[in-house]
Amino acid sequence: MRASIIGSGNVATHLAKALHQAQVEIHGIWSHQFENAVLLAKQVGAKAVRQISEIIQDESDIVLISVKDDAIAEVAAQLRNYRGIVAHTSGAIALNALSGNANYGVFYPLQTFSKHKNLDFSQVPLCLEANTNQNLQQLKMLAALLSNSVFEVDTEQRKILHLAAVFACNFPNYLYGVAQQLLAQHQLDFDIIRPLIAETAQKVQTALPIEMQTGPAIRNDQQTLKKHEDLLKGHADWLTIYKLLSEQIKKNR
Repeated sequence: MRASIIGSGNVATHLAKALHQAQVEIHGIWSHQFENAVLLAKQVGAKAVRQISEIIQDESDIVLISVKDDAIAEVAAQLRNYRGIVAHTSGAIALNALSGNANYGVFYPLQTFSKHKNLDFSQVPLCLEANTNQNLQQLKMLAALLSNSVFEVDTEQRKILHLAAVFACNFPNYLYGVAQQLLAQHQLDFDIIRPLIAETAQKVQTALPIEMQTGPAIRNDQQTLKKHEDLLKGHADWLTIYKLLSEQIKKNR
């Protein structure tokens, strides 16, 4: 199977590299910033194109749209004469956002990506959906080349999956940032709590999170909770978050 890619950001970069490593031929790469397309294309033996219309004439079997969510429909509209499969990589955008195309689908990698951090793509869950069974089978064939975890997930399920991912990834990462700022304010290094973060993440690989909850809230340790709240009086937003999360944890006791 041959592919082209629209985008050059975090997801597009990892997808392009994974495709290249799987010996999938990558034809064209387009990016809003042409120089970014050039940089990515050089890494994966592809051609950087200046216009999306150039991809319509190439010989790829699939175009993966990996751009910001609010730009997907606009990009897809420019590919309406493309005969292959047009698939976006978003967790939050519905399948029918591509309905103006003849063959379309979703190729959603459920992972947090940073352009300059390598990861094992074979462990990345790929969530697929398509407008026909034939197109779905084509997407499955491509996904199987990249990952050991391939799932058929419809639009409504994917919306919930994406929301769950925000709770499981984006929010905890924000809280890591709060912890880092608290430590820095008292001349403490973030490295001190890295093992704690790693152990917490490791626990939920083999057990359910609700079974692994620890801390003063689950113990209803009012004295410690009060001390923590006092320490946060100079940080109104963090104090609000602390109280809200503590109350929610208590409800699960």
